[in-house]
Amino acid sequence: MQSAIILGGGMVGVGAALHLRQRGWTVTLVDRREPGRETSYGNAGMIQAEAVRPYPMPRDLASLVKIATGRTNDVRYSLSSLHRHVEPLLRYWWHSAPKRHREAIAAWAQLIAYATPEHDILIREAHADNLIRRAGYRALFRDAAALDDSIKAAEADRREFGVNFRVLSGSELTKAEPILRDDLPGAIHWLDTWTVSDPGALVTAYADLFERLGGTIVLGDAQSLQQTATGWSVDTDNGRIDAANAVVTLGPWSPDLLHKFGYRIPLVRKRGYHMHYSGGASLDLPLVDKGSGYAMGPMAKGIRITTGAELTGPDALATPVQLASAEASARELIDLGKRAEPEPWFGTRPCTPDMVPVLGRAPRHPGLWMNFGHGHQGFTLGPATGRLLAEMMNGETPSIDPTPYRPERF
Repeated sequence: MQSAIILGGGMVGVGAALHLRQRGWTVTLVDRREPGRETSYGNAGMIQAEAVRPYPMPRDLASLVKIATGRTNDVRYSLSSLHRHVEPLLRYWWHSAPKRHREAIAAWAQLIAYATPEHDILIREAHADNLIRRAGYRALFRDAAALDDSIKAAEADRREFGVNFRVLSGSELTKAEPILRDDLPGAIHWLDTWTVSDPGALVTAYADLFERLGGTIVLGDAQSLQQTATGWSVDTDNGRIDAANAVVTLGPWSPDLLHKFGYRIPLVRKRGYHMHYSGGASLDLPLVDKGSGYAMGPMAKGIRITTGAELTGPDALATPVQLASAEASARELIDLGKRAEPEPWFGTRPCTPDMVPVLGRAPRHPGLWMNFGHGHQGFTLGPATGRLLAEMMNGETPSIDPTPYRPERF
């Protein structure tokens, strides 16, 4: 029987573990914490069927100057840690040129096409439908010209990829969300995206399904991974575990582990924050405030605000700037209520410079596999890339061409 150790218990790792277990493999999922407690816990809670274009870095001077001078809330950076990010950011800028971005879109969109169908299967098998709403989300705009530009882009996405949306005028938006102030120019309602009331709970439900199917979850140290005569081993709280294959699904920590095996895989590590608010108004659907660089949505713990990207050191203390700006912007729109937690949560999104996940066999180590670098969409894409990886590991014909994701491209 084929065997595998999955290192990392986020949505990507749990998705890969489930797909291998469903193929009859002996699978042990190893993480330092219970599944779904890191980046998969802290996102905006959306399975984004409309996200067919990965985020490129702005290449126009005006946008870059706004970022550099701190006049946008989408991206903030710590000057003292900027040296850590220079090389991957330069690569990211290079890959964001229109022709190269088109290549990333082609690779990205074929994964996104599998996102909701693969989640749908697992949601039903995990009995997690109570966590899901299939009604989309709304991107609101404070500027009429920005709304017009976004409508044109949405129409292009509909023509090319078949995504569904509806344009809401200011009055239609107020009718849909009566708690909003009534002077906004309008919104785009993306119809195909699903929203999740508790992202961590969905990962936990998938992990419980994995265990019901005969998979094993143990706490352990991924950094203890060693190559052995018969495959791979890792140290856990239950002792040493051995398997013929090991899969690195550690998100932003993946390159650190792979470095000791001689792999140099660059990542842009983007920190994001969230905070819950209670006692105020209640939203119908999540809102993304495009001009102010944040999302807010109804969650089990209240309204969750999720910030954009902060470029900082891996061990840096939390900085409240982006969250404070997002909170102030949200209070201009709705009665937000009070903070429900004493401190914000934060986690790190692993973004490859070419905006495409690292997915496939390690070039120089038999039985070592990689699946990470999903950027802002690990929660969305975990089951889809888990299926593709399992097909490759199991010797099946992959459902899509895996060439764009191969690790050796770095």
